[in-house]
Amino acid sequence: MRWTLKFAGVAVVVGTLASLAVCQESRVYREGSNWVQEITGDLGGAKNLRVKLEAGSVRMEGGSQSGVSYVIHRRAYTSSEQQARREFERYKVETYVRGDTAFIEAQSRGGHRRECAGDFVIHVPRNMELAKIETDGGSVMATGIGGRAEIESGGGSIHIDDIGGAVSAETGGGGIEVGTVGGDVNLQTGGGNIKIVSAKGKINAESGGGSLVVLSGLQGAVLQTGAGSIRVDKCVGMVRASTGGGSVDLGEIGGAAEIESGAGSIRLSSAKGPVRVQTGGGSIQLDGAPSVRAETAAGGIVAKILSSSGERSDSVLETTAGDITVYLSDNLPVSIRAAIELANGHTIRSDFSDIHVSSEGGPWGPRTVTAEGQLNGGGPVLKVRTSSGSINFRRVGR
Repeated sequence: MRWTLKFAGVAVVVGTLASLAVCQESRVYREGSNWVQEITGDLGGAKNLRVKLEAGSVRMEGGSQSGVSYVIHRRAYTSSEQQARREFERYKVETYVRGDTAFIEAQSRGGHRRECAGDFVIHVPRNMELAKIETDGGSVMATGIGGRAEIESGGGSIHIDDIGGAVSAETGGGGIEVGTVGGDVNLQTGGGNIKIVSAKGKINAESGGGSLVVLSGLQGAVLQTGAGSIRVDKCVGMVRASTGGGSVDLGEIGGAAEIESGAGSIRLSSAKGPVRVQTGGGSIQLDGAPSVRAETAAGGIVAKILSSSGERSDSVLETTAGDITVYLSDNLPVSIRAAIELANGHTIRSDFSDIHVSSEGGPWGPRTVTAEGQLNGGGPVLKVRTSSGSINFRRVGR
């Protein structure tokens, strides 16, 4: 009986080790004046993938295969095969399976950091639930899985496409490009550009200084960059866009929009919700919104305010130096209050007879021009103010 129990214990240990074993082959060959180590292996079926590298680029591709396989190429820039093999040994690659997760890990030994980093190509099943990839310095490409992707690089570029679930990606300085994603998108780079083709979930993207581009979003976006430009072609939900100095160009926005730039110009094609805009020195062009609050320290403002079946609120258009032109739809109920503080050479013009213009001050001193009126019985207040510039009220279509 005692012998039987001992044998059973050994069987459990052997079974555990067998579950961790993988099929792997390695060869070293010469390529030009250098040496290459090629490692190929099969990790079997797994629901999750975990890659953690001290250095090296990664390309993960989902497909019809049932298991996880990989091909690794590492290069040693030396003419001696013996020296090359020593360098390969210093940067150890470990692959194993634990539970339902396949692991690929690589790190240097003996203080020889970032030697023989290499390229990691990994093929995974399409139905993989989670791919988590970390590298301290290389680029990462991840495509073709139905689950989530979590990517992190110390400074390389990141490319993600055809991901069914949520995506998060972070790099110290490289660019991030995202194709189609079925869930939320969270991106951060220390200074690179960010581009998102299509996201079904919410978008949150931040760059220390690069440009941000979103072609299509279905649940809103929060976009921030330290200095670059921001462009959104279409987004169904609310958009918040902020840049320290670049321009902002928004297309069709299905909700509200909040836009801020330290000095750049701002343009908005249309928004179904309220719009708030502020720039330290650029021009503002808003081609369609139910209500607007826009301010620029030095630049002109062009705004088109349309009637809306939803809740409307007061609008404010203000610039320190520049002209303001407001386009109003004929059926818009609105109360007008406008003023030019230093109107020497400037005036208020209107296509609407219900807007009455008056002025104060003589021809040789400071002159203030104001305008008031109620269109279609009045409604939310539209305040328009410029310290030095002209104000124009135009009908939509003129």
